[in-house]
Amino acid sequence: MKNEHDPKPWQVESRRYVYNRAPYMIMREDSVRLPNGANISDYFVFEYPDWVTVLAVTTTGQLVLIRQYRHGIGDVHFELPAGVADPGEALLESAKRELLEETGFGGGDWRYFMKVCANPGTHTNWCHIFLALGVEQQEVQQLDHTEDIQVRLLSRSETLDMLQSGGVAQAMHAAPLWRFFAEN
Repeated sequence: MKNEHDPKPWQVESRRYVYNRAPYMIMREDSVRLPNGANISDYFVFEYPDWVTVLAVTTTGQLVLIRQYRHGIGDVHFELPAGVADPGEALLESAKRELLEETGFGGGDWRYFMKVCANPGTHTNWCHIFLALGVEQQEVQQLDHTEDIQVRLLSRSETLDMLQSGGVAQAMHAAPLWRFFAEN
């Protein structure tokens, strides 16, 4: 909820692109003036496309999770199926495609669940999370050549135990799981 006493936006005085690997990452350097008059001459911003994530529950009530190695932290954790929202593709269609490609699961009843930002201080994109209830195995995984993903079906209690023990490192995946358990 915005109100008149909120902090005011920064004024961009100049902008320079320093790295471009579109569509996956573009880094820019902004020179900004803050409302109090202070300047930041080298504020770096990462421009990413929006992401989609799926919290999927099977017809038998199991949660569809994946495990994959994440090089940034050098470890394997549980995650939700997710990926980049393709330009021109509806977010829901991107989410359905990602779930089917990464896990082979599809169908069910879908709804927009929530959106979060990885780091609103430096990232321009949103992660759109969909809740899919009643999904079923429809085909085999169709992974990209750079993906090594293991599908894991966990009961609600197994998922909650795993979540409470720190089994999800990705904050944008932990948030919808925590919300799911808070509401269900």
